[in-house]
Amino acid sequence: MLGGIDNGLFLKSFAGFVVVAFFALVLRWAFSSGHSLVARPGKRGKADEYGLFVPVASPKNFIEGEILRQKLLAVGIKANLTQTLEGPRLMVFKKDLGVARATLDQ
Repeated sequence: MLGGIDNGLFLKSFAGFVVVAFFALVLRWAFSSGHSLVARPGKRGKADEYGLFVPVASPKNFIEGEILRQKLLAVGIKANLTQTLEGPRLMVFKKDLGVARATLDQ
C-alpha cells in the first residue's frame, strides 16, 4: 500500500479500461466498411473477357446450355456456363477447345 492507496484495486480499475479499449478496437474492426471478406457478385462481361476461358457454344437458354455442359463433363472436359452481355455462353479452357467442339458436333 503506497500512500494510503490500495494497489490491487488501483490495478484492477486500469485492467477494466484496457479490456474496454480492446473490445472497442475489435468492434470497430468488425463493423467497419470498405474491406469485406464476402465476395461481391460477379458482373457480366463480353465473351472474350473471361481470361483462360473461350466460348465453345452459344445456347439459346440455360437449359440447353446445361445439357451441353453435362455432355462435356461426361467426356472429362471442364466447362462453365455463364451469362455474358451477348447471352448465355458455354466456356472451356483454350487447351480443350478442339476436343470440346468435336464432342459437341457429334
